[in-house]
Amino acid sequence: MITTRSQSRRRHARRRATPHPGRRLLLLGLALLLTLALVVRTLTDGGSPQTTPALANPPRAQIVPDGPPRLEALATAPDGLVLDMPIAQGRITAIVYHGVGDSSAIALTPAGHQLNAGILATIGNLLAGSSSAGPGYYVTSGGSGGGSTGSVDVGAVAGTTVYSPVDGRVVSIRPYVINGKEWGSVIQIQPSTAPAVVVTITNILPAHALAVGSMVGAATTRLGTVADLSKALQQVVARFTSDAGNHVHIEASQAPASAPIL
Repeated sequence: MITTRSQSRRRHARRRATPHPGRRLLLLGLALLLTLALVVRTLTDGGSPQTTPALANPPRAQIVPDGPPRLEALATAPDGLVLDMPIAQGRITAIVYHGVGDSSAIALTPAGHQLNAGILATIGNLLAGSSSAGPGYYVTSGGSGGGSTGSVDVGAVAGTTVYSPVDGRVVSIRPYVINGKEWGSVIQIQPSTAPAVVVTITNILPAHALAVGSMVGAATTRLGTVADLSKALQQVVARFTSDAGNHVHIEASQAPASAPIL
């Protein structure tokens, strides 16, 4: 038989086991924060928690037909400069921004959304209504010119066709030399919409028809193909792909006023 004292003790124990209202609110807040973080992670990963939109599988990138990219903004810069995608979207393995050693490099404003942004920055962008549309990209440290977005590497398997990122005129083609050995060329283009700027494209084997003075069109004129630098250096893009990280490198800088042909 349960005595009155035992019943009173059990009722008292049940009262002590009930969480304090403030503690319940704290636990609820933590649960909501974790849920929000999960939702943000899912949205930024394109609905899949296992992969990211910009991280293409190299075998798939080799299978996707090569050819001109869709006309799509890669980045913008002052003076009305717009850099368009230089490689067919389906063959891109990753898009990575980083600084460069050239102090004259212009900071680029990436189009799309940053895949490796911190959770607080991601939540802030969502609250501000920032869109997650457009290409996914990464930002990493390295170099100082132009800050953390002084240049952009567009990853693709070696041999992928590279198209001009701007409308304009070729003003320079010179060898790209690493440790005394030539690894493709450096091509410089003066954009028609921003003649005070020079766009430099590196890590490229130039097309035979390309010459200084050639007029080029964004996403339509073939500049050459992606060079294989896997034996020449450790490539930043490889941190975000499962291949060697071959890519085409693009940056913009102010053109020397006294040198129309660089």
